[in-house]
Amino acid sequence: MNIDHNLTIALTKGRILDETLPLLAAVGIEPTEQLASSRKLIIPTNVSNIHLVVLRGSDVPTYVRHGAADVGIAGKDMLLEFGGAGIYEPLDLGIARCRLMTAAPKGRAPRGQLRRVRVATKFLNVAGAHYAKKGVHADLIKLYGSMELAPLMGLADEIVDIVDTGKTLAENGMEALEEIAQISSRLVVNKAAMRTRHSSVMTLIDALSAVLKERGSGLK
Repeated sequence: MNIDHNLTIALTKGRILDETLPLLAAVGIEPTEQLASSRKLIIPTNVSNIHLVVLRGSDVPTYVRHGAADVGIAGKDMLLEFGGAGIYEPLDLGIARCRLMTAAPKGRAPRGQLRRVRVATKFLNVAGAHYAKKGVHADLIKLYGSMELAPLMGLADEIVDIVDTGKTLAENGMEALEEIAQISSRLVVNKAAMRTRHSSVMTLIDALSAVLKERGSGLK
């Protein structure tokens, strides 16, 4: 890959990273160190002017928005939660697919019988907008993990969380209710970088687009 400018790509830890690395390898970008064991915070790649940083999903949009990273790969859930100001979203990579949903214990009283609904989630902005659209008064409780525990312990009536297979919900006596959004991972680009590093950014976008086309997914 011929890249004319230095590019820093922010990647999301966990499942998204596991599904991103083969995509990058398919366009000729591979880390020169094992990400699982490396202590480096900025990882070089086999393309001399491309470097990687691996971050929490909630941090990727921030790094890209402020230009600390030129390009990033983040879940649509994070982009919905933190907004798209300062960021272009040119590609849906079609990886790490899941759904953002509301969920509650099975057999719980219908929501209409509750004056207020207590909702545990880390997606405060998305959840707030969803319940407001439904005309439901929701008291939002911010948690960072183990959302299913909140209704079990009486902390919340419902949760808003990522649902993949639904197995964790079922094992804890809960069921998915309403789908808020279909989620997949997106390539995002800092707006200033799109201008100042246009040829390099477009080379990366075009290369990924070609791979996605071969796989049957692609442009947003």
